[in-house]
Parts: sequence; structure tokens; C-alpha cells
Amino acid sequence: MKNFDKGTVIRTVLLFMALINQTLILFGKPVLPIEEDQITSLSETLYLAFSMVFTLVTTLVAWFKNNYVTSRGKAQKEVLQQKGLTK
Repeated sequence: MKNFDKGTVIRTVLLFMALINQTLILFGKPVLPIEEDQITSLSETLYLAFSMVFTLVTTLVAWFKNNYVTSRGKAQKEVLQQKGLTK
């Protein structure tokens, strides 16, 4: 993993976490160990809304950012860094 950009790894892990969470929600599997009678409709709605927002935000960030994962992408990043065009 030392060859991967730290930001790319973080964005990818968060994206996978969000997608796994949405998949579990889709199949009705509880992500948090809460009994059915403890969940009110408002808290369930808030949880689903937060989960959806989390998934959308992580997806947009992962899509928007440059992820240098291929050898060509890593070479491009090196050229950009040499020319001072990246942080």
C-alpha cells in the first residue's frame, strides 16, 4: 500500500464503507444492534437520511478527486509534482 496516495486510500475505504452500509440497509439487515421496538419512525428516518447523505458525499468526493492508482496515473502525478501543479 506504500505506492498508493494516502488520500486515494482514505476516499476508497470510505466509499466502500458507505456502499456496504447502503447494501445492508437495502436488504433490511441492521447495521447497529438496536431492537425493533427501540426504533421510532423518526430515528429510523434520520438514520436512513444520514446514511444516504454519507453515501452521496463519499461517492462525489471519490469521483471528483484524482485517484492515481494505475502506473500511468502515478507517472502523471510525478510529472505534475515536478512542475509544482499539485499539493
